[in-house]
Amino acid sequence: MSILSDLLFETRIAASSLADYVTGAGLRLGVTGLSRAGKTVFITALVQNLLRASTAAMDGERVLPVFRVHAEGRLMRAKLQPQPDDHVPRFAYEDHLAALTGDERHWPESTRRISELRLTLEFERRKGLRQGPSELTIDIVDYPGEWLLDLPLLTKGYAQWSRETLEASAAAARAPFAADWRGATLAVAADAPESEAEAKRLADLFTTYLRSARAETYALSTLPPGRFLMPGELEGSPALTFAPLHVEEGAAFAPGSLAAMMERRYEAYKAHVVKPFFRDHFARLDRQIVLVDALSALNSGPAAVRDLETALSEILVAFRAGRSGFLSTIFRPKIDRILFAATKADHLHHTSHDRLENILRLLTARAIARAEDVGAHVDVVAIAAVRATREAKVKQGRMLGEKSELDAIVGVPLPGERIDGETFDGKGEVAIFPGELPADPKAVFRGDGLGVPEGAADYRFVRFRPPVPRLAKDGEPLPLPSIRLDRALEFLLGDRLQ
Repeated sequence: MSILSDLLFETRIAASSLADYVTGAGLRLGVTGLSRAGKTVFITALVQNLLRASTAAMDGERVLPVFRVHAEGRLMRAKLQPQPDDHVPRFAYEDHLAALTGDERHWPESTRRISELRLTLEFERRKGLRQGPSELTIDIVDYPGEWLLDLPLLTKGYAQWSRETLEASAAAARAPFAADWRGATLAVAADAPESEAEAKRLADLFTTYLRSARAETYALSTLPPGRFLMPGELEGSPALTFAPLHVEEGAAFAPGSLAAMMERRYEAYKAHVVKPFFRDHFARLDRQIVLVDALSALNSGPAAVRDLETALSEILVAFRAGRSGFLSTIFRPKIDRILFAATKADHLHHTSHDRLENILRLLTARAIARAEDVGAHVDVVAIAAVRATREAKVKQGRMLGEKSELDAIVGVPLPGERIDGETFDGKGEVAIFPGELPADPKAVFRGDGLGVPEGAADYRFVRFRPPVPRLAKDGEPLPLPSIRLDRALEFLLGDRLQ
């Protein structure tokens, strides 16, 4: 039965991939990242830059100098197309751009569900047999990274998942806020009669633990099942009303027992939530960017850094990475390019950007080695899809010597941001000393994160407003400033635009 089920599963993936090929989807780009990594902002900035690239060039702006098709003047036009999948929500590009560039200027709402957007690039091809005017259609697929962390569950039974989850919750970084749930779980007999009230009580305690672990103070990453944190339309359903129990692997659970009830719901979660996501969306991707809020992990300490490293390694296990060919493109797509991007680079001075990249490269080393072994190309970059700060030199104290000047970033904190007793109004600029990252990336495992200058306030967690947009001659906003967005575009799309 399992072999037949797997065969049907793969057949449906092949059918979806063939349909993509026939309907003209040239490339499916997956955009994901764990909570607060900036997925919505990245996609909005990417689309705005491509749609407005030709206008910016006419206005004398070089917005994407490393993106070769644009830098060489071969990008003629970009245009949005109708939504490719009628059953999938459209990425609300216009609403998100209005949030970033309107009078109030605020960051758009975070990704809480899957969405798509189709974009066609018209360009001049200079290589190969099809030189001359050409087109590339890109389907951008936006999905929460928490859902990606669910994919390893497909290979795990309920007992294994329960054991691994309980073991992880006993770690020093998690034990304090896992105590209530662990205590309740270990006091319950797995062979007790099934009970809806008991299942709901344990599921609620388990969800509270997951939310506490994800909080910005701790910034832990490996927290499946992802829908417990983003339930959407499944909130309150039996598929989300289960929790780990202290059970023996390989043991058969008695019908009517609490363990049998939990196992049944765990399997339902995999069948009705995880598998459809993998089959209908994830398995059809050609390229992937994983956005990583490494700074939050660094600010939270070594435990959060190790947890992030584990999450990134597990993410790569879920990818169908490998060298892509004609037949695989039609029937069984493989992700042949994966980009790990450390976001919020604008919260650092540029002198720490290379160090941020080196830290992320260390955290993804195992994952990169695994993907490269099967022929995929992998890269790491530090970016800010929308740059909210600028750099400056600020004198410290009354000394006028060279040592009195510190590298600073200047921006407008969000209204209500409060640091060291000062509350910001969202209007005035402030200069912040962001500190610097350690030169040795391995130091982050010893707790050497973002060093703050002696005597300076700790502004590591301050959030800035989006920058004031500049208008083109047609009155529309020019592409917002960014850091290395062009490098990300060149890696993800450049080879298809030659």
